[in-house]
Order: sequence, then C-alpha cells, then structure tokens
Amino acid sequence: MLFSKFTTTLRSPLAAICIVAPLMLATACKSEEKKDETAATTDSTTTKPVVIGYVGGFRGLVNTERIEVDKLTHINYAFVDVQKGKAFLTNEKTDSTNFRKLKLLKGKNPDLKILISLGGWTWSENFSDAVLTEASRKIFAASSVDIIRKYDLDGVDIDWEYPGMPGEDGNVYRPEDKQNFTLMFEAIRKELDVFEKESGKKKLLTTAVPGFTPFLKVVEMGKAAAFLDYVNLMTYDLFQGDTVVHHAALYPSDIYKASHSVDNTVKAFSADGVPMNKLVVGLPFYGRMFRVAKLDKGFGQKHIKQDYVDGYTMIKDSMVNKKGFKEYRDEAAKAPYLLNAKTGDVLSYDDEQSVREKCKYVLDKKLAGVMFWEYDSDSKTYLLDEIDKTFN
Repeated sequence: MLFSKFTTTLRSPLAAICIVAPLMLATACKSEEKKDETAATTDSTTTKPVVIGYVGGFRGLVNTERIEVDKLTHINYAFVDVQKGKAFLTNEKTDSTNFRKLKLLKGKNPDLKILISLGGWTWSENFSDAVLTEASRKIFAASSVDIIRKYDLDGVDIDWEYPGMPGEDGNVYRPEDKQNFTLMFEAIRKELDVFEKESGKKKLLTTAVPGFTPFLKVVEMGKAAAFLDYVNLMTYDLFQGDTVVHHAALYPSDIYKASHSVDNTVKAFSADGVPMNKLVVGLPFYGRMFRVAKLDKGFGQKHIKQDYVDGYTMIKDSMVNKKGFKEYRDEAAKAPYLLNAKTGDVLSYDDEQSVREKCKYVLDKKLAGVMFWEYDSDSKTYLLDEIDKTFN
C-alpha cells in the first residue's frame, strides 16, 4: 500500500515505499490460460460483483451480530500467522469461536464465503522461508488447507507483504521470491483441489497485493493468476515518499503530479497478464492524515507527519466541515479531502461519492468487484450501504 491493512491498526504510521521502475510484462503459457479460464468460472458469486470484507479477528472475539451479511459475498478473516514454515493460529480458542460465529452468518446468506487471510503487515516475516523449497511449500500449503478443512471454511487468502521487496523492518525477502510466489499458489491450489474432492464444494484461493505498480517487477502476477480466483488490489496507502497525496485516488490528480491511482494499478496488472474478471478494487474504510509546516494547497507539499485515521464513520460524523476542517473534492482524482488551515492538516479518505465512482468503475471495466479494509472502520456502514446500492 500501501502498507497492509494490519499495520494501520496495530503499529505506528509507516513511511512510504516509492519505487520508480518500468513494468515487466509476463504472459502465461497455454496450459496456464486453460487453468485460468476454468478458475474464472467456478465460483458461483462471479455472476455479480463480489464484495469482500476483511474482518479483524486480531482484536479478539468478533461481534458478528453487527455484520450486515446480506451486503457481503466474502469475509476474509484477518489474520493467520506463519510460524516455523506453517500456517498458525496464534489464539486458536478465540479463532475457533470466531469461525463458528462467522459460519452461523450463512444462515442469513447461504452464498457467503469465509476465507482465512494469512500474513498481513505484521505477520509476513516468515513467508519467504516457508516457501523457499518444494518440500517447504508442500508443508506450508498443507498446513494452510488443514485449517480450513478443520473448521469447514471456504478458502485461503494470502497477504504476503512483500515477496522480493522490503515490508516491515526485519522481514525476510530474497530474489527467489519471484518464482516462489507463483509456486506457492500452485502448491496451495493442489491441496485445495484435494479438499474440494473430499467436500464436494468449491474452495477459493485469493491474494491481497499492493497497489503500487513497481511490485509487478518482483513477482510473476500473470503466471500466479492462473492459480487464483481473485487478486485483491490494495489500492490505498498509495504514498509518494514524503509528499501529501490522495492515498486512494481513482484517477491521477491535477493538483499534483501523481504516480499512483486505482486506474493506473488496474491497467498495470491487466497488462501484466491478470484477467480483468479476477481483479478486485480495494477500498479504504479509513483515512490518512498528513500535516504540513505551512498549508498552501496541501497536495504536492512535503509532509512532516502522517497518521492513520480510523475510520469513515468518525470522519463523516465528527470531522467533515467541523473542528476547523473544510471539505473539498478533487474532480480529476474523484477523491474527497479535508483541509485545516489552522493546523496544516490534510485528510485523504473515501466517502460515499468516491466509493460510488469506484463501484461504477468496477462495473464499467467488468472487474471482479471490491474489497475493503476493514469492517470495524465504518460502524454505521455508510460506505457498505453505498456499495450495495450501486451494485444492486
């Protein structure tokens, strides 16, 4: 993001990764294209846009009663750790209770899919070691599928931040991650195929990937996509060094020279071989606050501080045109923002209008749908309601 969803809630604000590099095009072989076509038609939810909500099990017991499950197609349970080469539940008692409660939601929405999401910002440090060899990949894949087999869940989501490039301080990454990223998905898919035959039910494999396009240089997304049902684009936290930017703009801004946007990301991943009907646009249900020494136009200026603002319900109810903040809209970027002339604060976020624009973009481009981080960030479901209204 980007920087994972997980970090935004559990650690201090992050410095941006800004890498300028040409995209490397990759094309899948004919056999991979055949797999791709098969995978794209197996999930029953592909007849309408998917709405994937991340639910934070890391907080403890999940209050499932507040989840408006009729407006979701998938829940990604965040997160499962990677320890000693295996998928690992750090608090299995809590996790198992959460799995049971989440599965009860299928009584209201029988088509709901529940996936475990492995990694995130804080728990990605061991991915590279876990998938380094064929033998280790098999162990890792089996352990991942064993969890969803034990709890009768619907799939595995991989949120490795990041293969082949730095993530959180101290994370292991190596050049071999480029190929091993693809081989990891192949290994998990094989294990899922076995589980599918056992259960008679489709089992999903998805991934969350950063929205900054230089990521494409360190992986083989076109090849990896052959094994995936969805590629969830974390099209938020799209930082540019220490410059104030819209962190989740739909299109490049006219206010400053922009290098990242949802549209740029979608085009780049498509050019790299990921089918459009597997691309999922990520929506932030939170904001990013930047502070400048002296407020001019805000965007394009160097910031001296950056914070995570959780989440949209609080922003709408307590900040928009309140407490010294004035609301503006960047018509080119299709993005709202707040300025506080007294404090020098600039807040970038998504609101109902920008979410509506992104949902229309998904429909126009025939993308798979949207996902969001994360459910607790908009307790009054302002944005989820807008997603549901636009798609229906």
